[in-house]
Amino acid sequence: MASQYLTPFVVPGYEPPSPDPQTGEVRVKTDEERRDIIWQMKQVRMVQEGMESPVAKAAISGAMGFAIGAFFSLMGSSFTIEDPFQRQQYEGMKTSQKAKVIFADMGKGMWRQGKGFGMVGALYAGTECVIEGFRAKNDIYNSVYAGLVSGAVLARNSGPRAMAFGGLGFAAFSAAIDSYMRRDTPDDD
Repeated sequence: MASQYLTPFVVPGYEPPSPDPQTGEVRVKTDEERRDIIWQMKQVRMVQEGMESPVAKAAISGAMGFAIGAFFSLMGSSFTIEDPFQRQQYEGMKTSQKAKVIFADMGKGMWRQGKGFGMVGALYAGTECVIEGFRAKNDIYNSVYAGLVSGAVLARNSGPRAMAFGGLGFAAFSAAIDSYMRRDTPDDD
């Protein structure tokens, strides 16, 4: 009597046959099709578990931070070309020499700023993921703690006072961003 209210348990690949939407023909899956479905489900699970690991999250954040840092530097260096104080150093140069110097400066700046942004992204994402795994919760405190640790680590060469202020500032910024991202969006149906 109670079994009519329970959700039926179906082994993947052995679902009840459903009609083909185009022909309307009911066809049972073959053993090979069932093996393919199970293999695909295992592959999806492996990819999901890999993307949830702290190493993968830190690597992806580091790469994205490097890209955005390099882009910001590229935009900034394109404005310095028109700087009147910089024009004096290019006087007397041929166009090809000037382009070579400008592109070399752009590349150095892109590498330097990309490296900095990438380090911040990887440090913060890895720290937040480790804290989330340790606490076994997904809430705003993870980002606050990760911001505190990341800010302190980034300011470690400047002394304990700078570490405290860097950690508190990064934690406040992380809390503001995370609370904005977690807000409920209005339903405008």
